[in-house]
Amino acid sequence: MATQNSEIPADLAEAIRFHGHLCPGLVIGYIATKAAMERLAAERSADEELIAIVENDSCAVDAVQFFASCTVGKGNLFRLDHGKMVFTFAVRPSGRAVRMSLKHRTTPAQVEQAPEGSPERRELQIQYMLQQPAEELFDISTETIDLPDTASIYETKLCEQCGEMVMAPRTRNVGGKLLCIPCAQAAGRKGWTHQ
Repeated sequence: MATQNSEIPADLAEAIRFHGHLCPGLVIGYIATKAAMERLAAERSADEELIAIVENDSCAVDAVQFFASCTVGKGNLFRLDHGKMVFTFAVRPSGRAVRMSLKHRTTPAQVEQAPEGSPERRELQIQYMLQQPAEELFDISTETIDLPDTASIYETKLCEQCGEMVMAPRTRNVGGKLLCIPCAQAAGRKGWTHQ
């Protein structure tokens, strides 16, 4: 069973092009991001006015990046390695936040009847999720959180071993030399002592 483009919302179709494929993870991130932004009355983040804290590194995070414009490079996407389908969105400067936690739910009989791991089952999962209101899929809470610091711009230094540029706070002093982390680690394996 193949998803027909007519069954996919236009904005999700754009995210599929960004992510590379349609999958349940992308749909989870799509629903979580859209619902949280609606509750916060937030728009795509031009800078750092909207932040996202994700607790996994799944396909869902690409939907967060695409719809909220929260990215690591911009300094407004933070990942906690908890392995949980939990997404917190907050606005600056208030810290007003919405936390979206995917519920444990019973799989509908129609999905359950399809073979585990099959394209048909995946398709049925996606269609089921797209038909549900966010409240059916997620535990949703509003709160005020302490916001992470805004992104910092650091001085660039030159690693004295490899000659590559590195942010100053990521340098290490090893044997009197200013080194990048990989060179410092390699030096440690060669018996140099850190100062």
